[in-house]
Amino acid sequence: MMLERATNPLDQLEIIDTLERFGVAYHYEDQTGTKLKSIYDNIIDKQRLKQEPHLYATALQFRLLRKHGYNVPQEVFCSFMDLEGNFKASPCHDVKGLVYLYEASYLSLPGEAILEEAQKFSSKNLKAYLKKESNSSTSGDDAKNYHLNMARHALELPLHWRMQKLEARWFIDVYQNSPDMKPILLELAKLDFNIVQAVHQQDLKRASRRILSQVGALITVIDDIYDVYSTLDEVELFTEAVARWDIIEMDKLPDYMKICFLALYNSINKIAFDSLKEEELHITPYLKKAWADLCKSYLLEAEWYHSGYKPSLHEYLDNAWVSISAPLLLVYAYFAVPNQITKEASECILDYPNIVKWSSLITRLADDLGTSKHEQKRGDNPKSIECYMHESGASEAAAREHIHYLISEAWKKINEYQIGNTAVFSQTFIRMAMNLARMSQCMYQHGDGFGAQNLETKNRVISLLVEPVSLTSKD
Repeated sequence: MMLERATNPLDQLEIIDTLERFGVAYHYEDQTGTKLKSIYDNIIDKQRLKQEPHLYATALQFRLLRKHGYNVPQEVFCSFMDLEGNFKASPCHDVKGLVYLYEASYLSLPGEAILEEAQKFSSKNLKAYLKKESNSSTSGDDAKNYHLNMARHALELPLHWRMQKLEARWFIDVYQNSPDMKPILLELAKLDFNIVQAVHQQDLKRASRRILSQVGALITVIDDIYDVYSTLDEVELFTEAVARWDIIEMDKLPDYMKICFLALYNSINKIAFDSLKEEELHITPYLKKAWADLCKSYLLEAEWYHSGYKPSLHEYLDNAWVSISAPLLLVYAYFAVPNQITKEASECILDYPNIVKWSSLITRLADDLGTSKHEQKRGDNPKSIECYMHESGASEAAAREHIHYLISEAWKKINEYQIGNTAVFSQTFIRMAMNLARMSQCMYQHGDGFGAQNLETKNRVISLLVEPVSLTSKD
């Protein structure tokens, strides 16, 4: 393999980065893991990290090592800064270095001032570069087009926050213009994408029988019951029935709620029965609690709506990270992979560990950014944007900026959790939680990609699940 033949650490890092962007690194997990550990071990000397002379190499090394759980210090970038803590002017025209610095800054942890400065510096200079090049001709200049595309793409949404397979589809097209393009890697990426797409197409034929598909349908129906179809008295009865988990409670419900409750009751018991029979795992208490918590959060929002109460942002978010249903989905996801289940982790999942809370918070905030305008016109409860505006007197633009800031801070905490993971939860589960946050930012990036699908969302679904990548080489 190309990675095994590469002897220069930078060459190794570039190959690993390309494999990951293409979404094919899972084929070489052992090899990439070994190389990254070797690189980290070789550059650590008496707690000091070797500083590469080039911004691009330093940023690439930093991002990949942090992504894989190595706590590389932010001070590796000090050689590019002056005595006042500002980045020197010399990297301003290094577009490739600036893009990689910008991407690396999103692997930051709470309180890392150097990386905050790196993000401001790289963002400012990349925007200036794009503005300068906006009216210039790039016809026939593949390398320049490549760097322009990479800069625009990074500023739109950083790599660390993107869905891997969607990123792979985009990168396959862009990589063909890369000055460092390796045809064998591009061919591998195209073949792998089409093979995986074909597998997903077969999965979609059986989607209605998948557990998470059933759960998603139940969430949508129950959410509408609380939001649209029921009186406050009725949803109080439904919440009580779910909390008690007693089929007798169904007698107190109106007929349309009886159907919904029975569907939920049977669904959970069927999943729990299969888990007990096949894996010898008794998961009923965990699923019951997750559903009860979700319904209680829906009930609180219904009470706010009927009373006209406007919660503070803190009060709203304290409930809304649950009502977005992400904790429920992650509980199901945890038990969907039996070999990651431990007694300690199962006890922890009951109270929703921080990785679940932060992933759920990002999901909620991304949803609010994408759906708030539409839902306010419909007369729904205030979302995070409206709560912050009401509480602080800020404009809508300022409120949205604050919500983006909260998302960024939540990602820093996720990064910290991943690096400092004490093995209570498997890396598989941590990746699930991170990918849920990524999926939400993708879904709501251009508006409400769930409730009011837009053209951008439709095109993404088609490119991922319908249209295969052309295997024809670029002329």
